[in-house]
Amino acid sequence: MTRPSWAPEGIDLDRPSASRVYDYFVGGMHNFEIDRMLARQIEEFTPNVAETMRANRDLLRRCVRFLVDAGIDQFLDIGSGIPTVGNVHEVAQAVNPSARVVYVDIDPVAVAHSRAILDGNPAAAVVQADIGDPDAILADPEVARLLDFDQPVAVLALGVLHFVPDAADPAGCIVRLRDAIAPGSYLAITHATADGQPEEVLEAQKLSGRTSTEIVLRTKPEIAAFFQGWTILEPGLVQLPLWRPDNPADVGDHPERSGAYGGIARKD
Repeated sequence: MTRPSWAPEGIDLDRPSASRVYDYFVGGMHNFEIDRMLARQIEEFTPNVAETMRANRDLLRRCVRFLVDAGIDQFLDIGSGIPTVGNVHEVAQAVNPSARVVYVDIDPVAVAHSRAILDGNPAAAVVQADIGDPDAILADPEVARLLDFDQPVAVLALGVLHFVPDAADPAGCIVRLRDAIAPGSYLAITHATADGQPEEVLEAQKLSGRTSTEIVLRTKPEIAAFFQGWTILEPGLVQLPLWRPDNPADVGDHPERSGAYGGIARKD
């Protein structure tokens, strides 16, 4: 196929990418037919998957607007995927052009696309790293260039901790990040759950165990434990549509169909 101008050299256009599939689900333009085919297959098995991903992206926008209003002007977005369609730098810099954003993702495809998208934006960068190795993230030169950890920073871990098995100590990773940032900083988490989910979602989780990115569906108390040592803000840890909706009508009759919880906390 003809390589579009936004697609970096070296990216295989004939194989689907998890990051581009997510981009498709949230209405992005950085995906190919091979990604859309896989997305449609996923939808056949778990019909609410697109709803979950859109709910996560909608919460991201509300979260970033809240944080900018709270005076935050630097963001560390871990597990970011492809930063397109109203992502952190777009939302934050629309309000505060001097806001600085570092995206972090372990997927080389997402990182390559991100670098192409962010080219020409000196206040935004992307690094390839794993949330399971927070010291590598904190020591990265691009992180040091853009973010001042002596000042408050927002750490975003949206839709990423459910890819970290218990053996990799996800709670310990969050503690390491908490210890590195200044008081007045914030942590935002969204996390997939089995709570209230239909059988097909649980079956899909079992299938993920055959891949390198197994999903760990944690309960609400297990997810809440990641906020230990932080002050969680109202309305607490809730189903995604319930976190400070722009309009009560946006919640819908079945917020549990988002299949995930989300919350924001502050380091006092």
